[in-house]
Amino acid sequence: MRRVLILLALTTLCACTTARLPIDLTHAELVDLTWPYDEHTLYWPTSPSAFELKQLAYGPTPGGWFYAANSICTPEHGGTHLDAPIHFAEGKNTIDKIPLERLIAPAVVIDVAGRAAANADYRLTAADVRDWESRNGTIAAGTIVLLRTGWGKRWPDRKSYFGDDTPGATDKLHFPSYGEDAVRMLVEERRVAAIGVDTASIDYGQSHDFIVHRIANGADVPGLENVANLERLPARGALLMALPMKIAGGSGGPVRIVAAVPEGRAQSAEGRR
Repeated sequence: MRRVLILLALTTLCACTTARLPIDLTHAELVDLTWPYDEHTLYWPTSPSAFELKQLAYGPTPGGWFYAANSICTPEHGGTHLDAPIHFAEGKNTIDKIPLERLIAPAVVIDVAGRAAANADYRLTAADVRDWESRNGTIAAGTIVLLRTGWGKRWPDRKSYFGDDTPGATDKLHFPSYGEDAVRMLVEERRVAAIGVDTASIDYGQSHDFIVHRIANGADVPGLENVANLERLPARGALLMALPMKIAGGSGGPVRIVAAVPEGRAQSAEGRR
């Protein structure tokens, strides 16, 4: 019953947006696309620290009831998180100012896992997007685009996931992501709501100019990084909900991403691995 009430509430919320709902939320499977925050969480190599959970209380109180509380400390950009546009674009939205319609929207998944397996530096091209559209239909404005590279199966092995595990170094990173021509097409022509990827960055590992960040963030388009379980989603038909911590003035922050998928269309946990 609780799940039904949640889905009904989301249906009401989404009915207020301009995008047409891709599915009936009362008959949907929920898929978690978020890695947990713990001692295994991966952060950018130059990040000053990792996730810290400090126990403040745990156990019986003098009044006789149980009580638990913790404090947390984490950089904005690590684990499954959202890059706010201000991350690479001065004057653009901070994380607390991102419109909800960019965070709750129909989603598509472009799968380049085969190409990425043969080339760790692979970048999605505009030709890849057109090829996907020839099979699945044109990507509508207001869609969240997710790029599946297959890198999720490497989490949380830092060397395998980043291509290098040298502390503080970024010159030897190797992982796939978006390319410049693809993101220009998605942002400027398709006018997508957000982009996401199952690697550490919406720019590929060997990027030194972070052009994808600059193009997307410059258009007030946020990015989702370290997205989990993309192998469980269909190419299109899911509704994505990506709600980050509402940090006033934040350039990014942890995000819980959930996809609602039509019944029978979500892959198993093993899926296409």
